[in-house]
Amino acid sequence: MKYEDSKANEKVHTDFRERMTYGEYLDLDQLLNAQNRLSDHHDEMLFIIIHQVSELWMKLILHEIRASIDAIRGGDLQGAFKMLARVSKIQTQIIHAWDVLSTLTPAEYIQFRDQLGQASGFQSYQYRMIEFALGYKTSHVLKIYEKNPELHAKLKNAYESPSIYDAAIEALAKAGLDINPDLVNRDFTKTYHGDPTVEAAWTTVYKNVEKYWDLYQLAEKLVDIEDWLQQWRFRHMKTVERIIGHKTGTGGSSGIGYLKKVLDHRFFPELWDVRTNL
Repeated sequence: MKYEDSKANEKVHTDFRERMTYGEYLDLDQLLNAQNRLSDHHDEMLFIIIHQVSELWMKLILHEIRASIDAIRGGDLQGAFKMLARVSKIQTQIIHAWDVLSTLTPAEYIQFRDQLGQASGFQSYQYRMIEFALGYKTSHVLKIYEKNPELHAKLKNAYESPSIYDAAIEALAKAGLDINPDLVNRDFTKTYHGDPTVEAAWTTVYKNVEKYWDLYQLAEKLVDIEDWLQQWRFRHMKTVERIIGHKTGTGGSSGIGYLKKVLDHRFFPELWDVRTNL
């Protein structure tokens, strides 16, 4: 058995003096040394890693959504579907992260919570960029990032850019469906709240699935993403309630009150209304 193992591994590379290693490719030294606790409490490591991993997943979500917006606007809906399906799978990973964080008890969290100061997940710029990419635009959050001009410029660009739903509405118009022309070139800094022509267009798509198969698939991919996002928000809210109850958030938000309020927001309103109207 030992002989067989040595035979199987005899071609494995072991000399990396002039070759790139796995750790170097992933920049693991920097990545694994970025967990800097501000307290001596054992569970602060959990708190840091959960949030860092979530930010990495959000980076990939943004990568996929931005590319899918370009694909939809360029007429490559099939290419966009693969990216959006990947986004939904990533969202399931972020949702499950709350299950791990919920092992942190209130008694444990209060041992290091004060070390956070005013730092809060409310300030996650990548989460804000995801909201912007999905069409929820809030100008007041930009003030948080004025400390970093380069980052503020990125946020402002995302804030002013069309969302994935704007791209979907544009696709409806290109398909010959009767869309209010003001929507195609609207002010993208405004949160979209719905339009009767868009609702009528999606109703046509859902009643003529074979004719508008690509648009039907696009609609369902968007519903998947909003569904998972709302499940993420709900798990976030329940995890926060479980750990800190109704305390004010470290960043000054109302905590549970704010998290419950955002659960009522709909990103793609007509895609939900059409289900009632069919």
